[in-house]
Amino acid sequence: MKIKEIYRKILSKKPKRILNNVVNVVLVLFLGGTILSLSLFLYYTKDFPRPDSLSERSFVEPTRIYDRTGEVILYTVYGEEKRDIVSLDNIPDHLVHAVISVEDGNFYNHFGLDFKGIARSVLENLRGWSRSQGGSTISQQLIRNTFLTGDKTISRKVREVILTLELERRYSKDEIMEFYLNQIPFGRNAYGVEAAAQTFFNKSASDLEVHESAIIASIIRSPSRLSPYGNYTEELMTRKDYALDRMAHLGYLSDLEAQEYKEKEIIFSNSAQLLRAPHFTLEIVQYLEGKYGEEYLKTRGLKVYTSIDWELQQKAEEIVRKNGQSNIRYNAHNLALVATNPNNGEILAMVGSVDYFKDPFPEGCTPGKDCRFEPYPNVAKRLRQPGSAFKPFVYADAFKKGYTDETIVVDEPINYNGYSPKNYDGMYRGPLTLRSALAQSLNVPAVKVLAEMTSVADSIKTASDFGITTLTRPASFYGLPLVLGGGEVTLLEMASSYGVFASNGYANSPVSIIKIIDSSGKVIEERNSSPKRVLDSNIAKTMTSILSDNDARAPMFGYNSTLNVPGVSVKTGTTQNYKDGWAIGYNNSIVIGVWAGNNDNTSMISAPGILVAAPTWRELLEYYISNY
Repeated sequence: MKIKEIYRKILSKKPKRILNNVVNVVLVLFLGGTILSLSLFLYYTKDFPRPDSLSERSFVEPTRIYDRTGEVILYTVYGEEKRDIVSLDNIPDHLVHAVISVEDGNFYNHFGLDFKGIARSVLENLRGWSRSQGGSTISQQLIRNTFLTGDKTISRKVREVILTLELERRYSKDEIMEFYLNQIPFGRNAYGVEAAAQTFFNKSASDLEVHESAIIASIIRSPSRLSPYGNYTEELMTRKDYALDRMAHLGYLSDLEAQEYKEKEIIFSNSAQLLRAPHFTLEIVQYLEGKYGEEYLKTRGLKVYTSIDWELQQKAEEIVRKNGQSNIRYNAHNLALVATNPNNGEILAMVGSVDYFKDPFPEGCTPGKDCRFEPYPNVAKRLRQPGSAFKPFVYADAFKKGYTDETIVVDEPINYNGYSPKNYDGMYRGPLTLRSALAQSLNVPAVKVLAEMTSVADSIKTASDFGITTLTRPASFYGLPLVLGGGEVTLLEMASSYGVFASNGYANSPVSIIKIIDSSGKVIEERNSSPKRVLDSNIAKTMTSILSDNDARAPMFGYNSTLNVPGVSVKTGTTQNYKDGWAIGYNNSIVIGVWAGNNDNTSMISAPGILVAAPTWRELLEYYISNY
């Protein structure tokens, strides 16, 4: 049939009939389209996550270890994700504005999709500005990063659009912004602006300045490429300037302010992983992993408040590094220091070696075998012989048995079953008081006190009551050399035990953790101070008096020795063949203990504790007295 005839036949039909046919066709198309759309919707949304699950998500949060103030982070224990959840109220406005400026300038006006933004993105991509502005809104990015894969398929895009619209329906803009700022990845396993601020600037997001916030916002677009520690820092700086310009364009900054912030110096943290007070902090981590488990530690957002006084710790590390270098002239290559509060046992500072971050293999040594210095082992908790620093425990035990500081002992040649110790200077002084004998740290009188006024077993018991836990062998194993340091102890326990004298007779176990709080704010562990009376207060006061008596000490050490600090008690120790040098001293608010020597037990060059340990002890003590 010819076309003209068909056309003429159609025109010959009645108009009403034509209209009915058209309506039927439209209805069929509408129903078909509706069924098709519904089918596509059901297909693309099968197994859809609920948008309201955003508020139910249990974000992976790391454990943070703090100093005693809770203001200084010593270490952060991360899993695969570094994340700290913060509320929008604790995020500075300029950080929110920077993110909006580069990622979604129309965020507070659109309904989840920004068609103008999409068009602008297409235009800018055509112009080669692909890294300046994207077409996805913040809501879309949140959905994509939270619920969807990175596949660039039509089905994924449809799911993204549908879920974005549902997200906008259920939540306010501020809620969406808070979700986004806590969820967005920044590279280096950092998720959320708080983790990013800590990673790149070693500070909280709340403390970021405007130009630093511009950096954080700039990294979002390409975390790997724009990493501050990568090869494209110049590109990052360019994008930072772009972010500031956009903030000015949108009215968040003036043009002058934007220019001023462009010129401000950006200082990134030296390391992506912060580790302060390393020997102390890693002991804390070991304890936490043992009690709570590694996975729990990495994911449950614990806040651990330790006993460390960060200012004192920093000073201690500085002094130990400096004096450790000076001690090399005595062939002493390592130093350790502990400072405690004698009234509650809290560890205020702990330095386990001259420098934790120093070359771990100096002079080609084999770690643990022939190294005079090793950075990583915490010597403050290693077994070493204390030398004469152990004598106060034996004298205290004698005082418990009724002897006094005025009791006379004769300094003379002795021989106990073949054991004939000598004084440091090889001389003998005849009759003298126990006060004078202890103050001068004379060996012969000390051995006489142990042999004739008390016993090895009783002295070990007294030391154990004070907090020394390492003298576990029978008394016969140690014998009379115990009083001269013949048993192995740790610097931490020695310092803690001297705290008994400082606190007038009370023993406190070393405390490193004050409290632990979980992510909900519940206290799950807290220090409960429980001092125990282990020594009569009068005996403790007598010991404190002897160890601070410069007149009694002077015949051996001189009147102007390093030990002479008014109102402060101190005792040194030196082991046989000069393998260890000690100085432990205190007042009523702090005990400071110092050890010097070599990790492999190599002898120092005729260097007693007063030369290799006392200067470090005194320097930190004077800092403490001046500043606290």
